[in-house]
Amino acid sequence: MAFKLGYCALRWRNPDLEPALEALKAAGWDGWECRLPLDWLGPASRVKKICDNVGMPMAVYTAQGSPEISDWEHQERNKRRIDFAGEMGVDCFMYMSGRKPEGREVTHDDLKRGAEAADDWAEYAAQYDLEMSYHIHTNLLVDTAEDWTFYMANLHKAKLCIDVSHAQLWGYDAAQSLRDFKDQLNYVHLQDWADEDVQRDSEGRFLPDWVDVGEAECLDFEGCLEALEETGYDRWVTACPGEPVPGAEDAVSEATRSAKMYQYCRDMGY
Repeated sequence: MAFKLGYCALRWRNPDLEPALEALKAAGWDGWECRLPLDWLGPASRVKKICDNVGMPMAVYTAQGSPEISDWEHQERNKRRIDFAGEMGVDCFMYMSGRKPEGREVTHDDLKRGAEAADDWAEYAAQYDLEMSYHIHTNLLVDTAEDWTFYMANLHKAKLCIDVSHAQLWGYDAAQSLRDFKDQLNYVHLQDWADEDVQRDSEGRFLPDWVDVGEAECLDFEGCLEALEETGYDRWVTACPGEPVPGAEDAVSEATRSAKMYQYCRDMGY
């Protein structure tokens, strides 16, 4: 079966939105993941009109910062983003965990507090029938396969976005992770890196050289596809672009260039 394929516009900065989405449509994508600020996007009515004009729905909208940051202003800003996502009718609202604590190791209490805060956001989003989706990501609070498993066991209302590249960096077979967390999974990211052996800095942070999906095939994308089909997953699969090309970092250039990545995913069967 063919999935709804989305493009992750993670590097777009203040784009002229309609031409950028037109270029994504021409490249073949079914929808897009948006991380842009609300003061650039404007009201949901405006963005809906643009998306409808182009035929390029916003599949996912994202948080700005993590749920466990308790500062009132931070919480309110993200509630406005959840309000916007609800009005847009996106499939889910994606967030990542925050930074690790300074000067000490991450504890189970840290992970529990993070999961509880995410569930609080999920309660707020429920008024829109909107699901939260926790995007696993290296170099943040949750940064090992063991801590990921513990965090998910304490996440009761928010659900999960598996980025297969980050699962693999933690040493968790990407395809198997899709099977193991199938009951919480509501979103999938595909991402690729160029290095056979990903380097780490002096503090242990992963330093992959990100490339377009399919350019290096450092992951078993075919095995991931088989796992999704086997478990009956039927929601969005979104591909992430590699590092920007100097002189062609604008949104239209990135969208046009993404046609090759789209075709790779479709040719494989996504």
